[in-house]
Amino acid sequence: MEPSPPLTQRLGVLLSGRGSNFIAIADNVAAGKIPAVIAVVISNRPDAPGLMEAERRGLDARMIPSRGLEREQYDRQVVEVLRERQVDLVCLAGFMRLLSPYFVSQFPSRILNIHPSLLPAFPGLEAQRQAWEHGVQITGCTVHFVDENLDAGPVVLQKAVPVLEADTVESLSARILEEEHRVYSEAICRVLSGCLRVEGRRVIGVSA
Repeated sequence: MEPSPPLTQRLGVLLSGRGSNFIAIADNVAAGKIPAVIAVVISNRPDAPGLMEAERRGLDARMIPSRGLEREQYDRQVVEVLRERQVDLVCLAGFMRLLSPYFVSQFPSRILNIHPSLLPAFPGLEAQRQAWEHGVQITGCTVHFVDENLDAGPVVLQKAVPVLEADTVESLSARILEEEHRVYSEAICRVLSGCLRVEGRRVIGVSA
């Protein structure tokens, strides 16, 4: 019988901007809704509001500048800090860099990202605008495992959001973001439970 995962695991959060998903995760960790601690928050941008919020909360907040570095060269620096902080699960929260194969290999099926569309529809930047301009009636958000390709890893959890006739890109984006804040924490809990396995592109739930 495989050992059960530890009751408290360690999260590493990577962000580049305001960090609203990081804040939602941190709030749920503080409330005991996520059985984990945030071991480190890393940003590649010194002016990222999310990094400032991490500092305000007394978390280990690190700025590792990416300017002028090749992708793997930068990723090796980030992985070194994540290893130093004994991170079990890496959560991307608006981290605006594509991870290298090296990074992904260091945390197999242990890197999560959230994307504001129902992948594989509308990958990449401005997914909300892509959906609105395409005229779809339903969009949403997706939490997925990260691989070396853009928004392409196996799907952990999705939440649909209807596109209303009166929607603007801004109003649609705001409603999707509300769901992101809920679904990301739920997906983290599922992964931390140890009750998921990946078979090809499918993420399968198994009994605890």
